Amino acid sequence: MTRAQRAEVLGFATVGLLAYVTDLALFTWLRGPAALDPLTAKALSFVAGCTVAYTGNALGTYRHTQPRGMRPYAVFVAVNIAGALVQLLCLAISHYGLGLTSQRADTVSGAGIGMALATVLRFWGTRTWVFHNEGRVGSWTG
Repeated sequence: MTRAQRAEVLGFATVGLLAYVTDLALFTWLRGPAALDPLTAKALSFVAGCTVAYTGNALGTYRHTQPRGMRPYAVFVAVNIAGALVQLLCLAISHYGLGLTSQRADTVSGAGIGMALATVLRFWGTRTWVFHNEGRVGSWTG
């Protein structure tokens, strides 16, 4: 892995961690004190996390790409909706399919397992379709 690739991964991971903390904290609060159902809570926490992620990536990790107009944001939202569907699917399978209905089980499935799988999809989609090759040195394929 080149220095530029390490910097990209580190930047994406840092922004992702901030977005994850936002998502997790809000989801936990919405499921707990706010007493929302798990899918509504995850949908709302996703929107907050997505906003943090786009802003951080646009101003940080991929700041040299200078995205213009609404297209990059719209594509970013689409990539993140795909990631959210992965998270929601994990949560729905756990909560409704497996009957694991505690707040802890919802958190592990939606914000743990689902988030990990969605992060891989989001990294690939963000670098491939949103901030595609602009301002990036090197290739992941050699």
